[in-house]
Amino acid sequence: MFFTTKKAILASILLLLAVAAAIGLYFWEIPTTKNTTSSTSSKETAMIEESKPAKPTVEEQLKTIISDMTLDQKIGQLFLARVPETNQIEDIKTYHLGGYLLFGRDVQNETTESLTKKIASYQEAADFPLLIGMDEEGGTVSRLSQNENILKEPFKSPQAIYQADGLEGIKTDIDQKATLFKQLGIHIGLFPVADISTDTNSFIYNRTIGLDVEGTSQYVVEVVKELNKNHIGSTLKHFPGSGETQDTHTEIVRDTRSLEELKKNSIPPFQAGIEAGADSVLVSHNIVEAIDKHVPASISPKIHEILRDELKFNGVTMTDDMDMNGLSDFISQEQAALSALKAGNDMILSSSYQKQIPVIKSAVQSGDYPEAQLDESVLRILTWKHKLGLISLN
Repeated sequence: MFFTTKKAILASILLLLAVAAAIGLYFWEIPTTKNTTSSTSSKETAMIEESKPAKPTVEEQLKTIISDMTLDQKIGQLFLARVPETNQIEDIKTYHLGGYLLFGRDVQNETTESLTKKIASYQEAADFPLLIGMDEEGGTVSRLSQNENILKEPFKSPQAIYQADGLEGIKTDIDQKATLFKQLGIHIGLFPVADISTDTNSFIYNRTIGLDVEGTSQYVVEVVKELNKNHIGSTLKHFPGSGETQDTHTEIVRDTRSLEELKKNSIPPFQAGIEAGADSVLVSHNIVEAIDKHVPASISPKIHEILRDELKFNGVTMTDDMDMNGLSDFISQEQAALSALKAGNDMILSSSYQKQIPVIKSAVQSGDYPEAQLDESVLRILTWKHKLGLISLN
């Protein structure tokens, strides 16, 4: 009996020890098991992440869009066309235009509501979002100022604002313009004027800030920064600077200044604006003899080489209005746009797009205007549109 009881007790003790050992081993192994599982999961997650394709860049996504565009669509993107008097909607569809530039006649008798609807109707007709522009320097060049229904008090000239309130006044003016532009659906106002003029008798004087090189450069930088802050496109004009020459609206103009003078007293505000983040540069129709004495700047490869190679500008280059006598008296409208593109412009400001686009298309098809160069220009334009919020990407 004793031995039986003893054996039973011993068996019970051994059983308890075995259970205790098992429990201890279980708890001892729990942290190890958890760490191993966690480590394995981290490695597996890392491997999965590495196997995922990298998200395409903005440039890659835009290039994909371009690769799916027809030749007609790509060529159309190169035109910031003056709104035609008739067939506004039809021409957007037919020529796949990149944008519309509104003038005084386009806002005449409109209200804020009706003009907003008109611009929206243009966008609805487009394959790709339109860049809507309006010359709104202020003062003598302000299209909206012609309509009291839209603007109770005309935008003052930058010079008048600066003289009254300095650069802070300039910033306030830009904020006001930006608010109105966004309400209407306008993306660019084709300013600031980066030309330098201190001669009150010069045709360009009233459109400039009226200061020297340093003052003009500072003005341009502040305007570009303020426009960027407001997500409104900036345009430096009229490269490489008008100086105190005549008006290319009315005649062929030759700029006889030396290259040294241009680099010292004309180009610096453009360089400052580019370094501040300017979106676009508008090239003049002046024949700048120190750089290219044979053709107007707008159709001169040498002028554009300075912009790209020396000033390192990577944004959109555009011509001044193709209809101005400084160019139209020099070359036919049919050939002018093609010459401008071959020279290095990305965008054409034109009323004659109907007869210019077929010439460009033929040049691409024959290899006279390389499609690779066309694609580069379209990429710059779409990049600008994306920056302004017109093109959404993943």
